[in-house]
Amino acid sequence: MHKLLIFHNEKLLRRALTHRSYVHENPGEGEHNERLEFLGDALLNFLSGEYLYRRHPEKGEDELTRRRSALVDEKQLAKFAIEVNLDLRMRLGRGAILDGGYQNPNLLSSTFEAVLGAYYLDNNSDIEAVRGIIEPLFDSVPEQIVVSRSNVDSKNRFQEWVQRNVTQTPPKYFTLQTGGLSHAPEFVAKVLVGEKIYGEGKGRNKKDAEKAAAEDALIKLKEQGLV
Repeated sequence: MHKLLIFHNEKLLRRALTHRSYVHENPGEGEHNERLEFLGDALLNFLSGEYLYRRHPEKGEDELTRRRSALVDEKQLAKFAIEVNLDLRMRLGRGAILDGGYQNPNLLSSTFEAVLGAYYLDNNSDIEAVRGIIEPLFDSVPEQIVVSRSNVDSKNRFQEWVQRNVTQTPPKYFTLQTGGLSHAPEFVAKVLVGEKIYGEGKGRNKKDAEKAAAEDALIKLKEQGLV
């Protein structure tokens, strides 16, 4: 068994594995894992940022931000959860199980975050203990996957979110060339939904600037807990 799941305080681990749906069906079971998920998410953002900062001294803020989003996105965290055998240990309500909860990337990723938060507390709030768990998992993600995931699909993912949560009208991009040398121009893009600006980004061409704006919008939505 992966050492992530060896806890001094088994109650803490049990809470980290307990989804809200389980508590609804078993009211005597105490707390669900959402507060621990919040803590784990904060730890992941810091540790992934520091990890990329150390490993890529040549990369700028925009690239590091996109890579961090790729490293800790729902799909990747769900894979980590399965790697450390959390999938079948999640405590889910019957409805969630019937809906395929053990394979649900959202449930897997949020449980992984909760277990990281619990592991941090179980180790006397020692971030080094969490680093020892998470960095080998980061190391296991192939570089090309991080690069492709960080550059591809940000516009599609943002459009999907908008059409699911706001309006069927696709987001609009406004892009201007703001300077740079003639052989290395710089573009700035803003992405709007209706009248509201959701994100801004820069790039060497219009396409890259628009991708960066969509990624900025997704990062802001994640910070607000909306994705």
